[in-house]
Amino acid sequence: MSSAIPFTQYKLGDILLKNRLVMAPMTRGRAIDNQPNELMAEYYTQRSSAGLIISEGIAPSPNGLGYARMPGIYSAEQIAGWKKVTQAVHAKGGKIFAQLMHCGRMSHPLNVPEGGKIVAPSAIASGTDMWTDQQGMLPAPVPEAISTAAIPLTIDEFVQAAENAITAGFDGVELHSANGYLLEQFMSPGSNHRSDAYGGSIEKRARMVLEVARAVSQRIGTGKTAIRISPFGTAGGMEVYEEIAQAYQYLAAELQQLGLVYLHITDNSSAGVPDVPLSLKQSIRKLFRNTLILSGSYGYDMERAEEDLSTGLANLIALGRPYISNPDLKERLQNNWPLAEPASASTYYAGTAKGYTDYPVYKEQPVLAY
Repeated sequence: MSSAIPFTQYKLGDILLKNRLVMAPMTRGRAIDNQPNELMAEYYTQRSSAGLIISEGIAPSPNGLGYARMPGIYSAEQIAGWKKVTQAVHAKGGKIFAQLMHCGRMSHPLNVPEGGKIVAPSAIASGTDMWTDQQGMLPAPVPEAISTAAIPLTIDEFVQAAENAITAGFDGVELHSANGYLLEQFMSPGSNHRSDAYGGSIEKRARMVLEVARAVSQRIGTGKTAIRISPFGTAGGMEVYEEIAQAYQYLAAELQQLGLVYLHITDNSSAGVPDVPLSLKQSIRKLFRNTLILSGSYGYDMERAEEDLSTGLANLIALGRPYISNPDLKERLQNNWPLAEPASASTYYAGTAKGYTDYPVYKEQPVLAY
């Protein structure tokens, strides 16, 4: 049997998690016409033995869309679709948070519906490409800078999306302020060249993140509001800047003052980008005293998970890629059963059941008696 702590119960706000393993949010590209569907409900239900599921990124508004087949939560039809997901997960004893992800400049006009706009803190392109179903990979364009007057409208989009998520039956929401999306775009001096109250100093660049977190938590409650960050991440054209540790220490302290239910730190160093120094994780741990989730791009092994949980560096451990091909990941880890490898990375975002809901659970071989 594997180490015990990851498989023990944990109280997260007002909800009881059956273990300390979290299914990390992962883009999967199955929401045809940006609508959650039965296939997605099956996918999440298969993985409901996780202590907590964090959904794939969900656009809070048409302006927040970025990827092909990315789901939204801004229409009555989308809310109804997500209800099918949450009801199915809850029927299996699972808990699920909605990750609210405004892509900002990480988008393309072909992935945004008519009337939608690609907006960001400043009119600075990410320098990355975006997949479109119509024309394949295309350069992400220069976004439109959000005017100071329009910022309250963007905040309202997050607030309404959070309320919609609770209506849809989610147990809470995770604000995506990581991996190069809108909220992190405000945090970074490389993507934020504003000269108003939302740009310049660390405090001003963090203002948008904190105002969104405050407004959402006031609407749905601090026990249902969480956030994800990725210090030192370079996804989406983000840059590592000199004061990055100081910026995230400031943010962590302010988030603790707001009382959010958890802070989720993702460390993508195993994917070849700079690591999040242990000293920064430790300082954030001291500053943010509510639940802390740690994750890495290629996941934790149980020895490392046990160590970080036992020392208190983390309260929960999030795993991503292993959940793609192991719907019963918790059971496999707990029983030391072998993990299945994904059939092909080409199926990660392919839009069909292949490589999505067709991975079987492990069947333990019977012991033969001779």
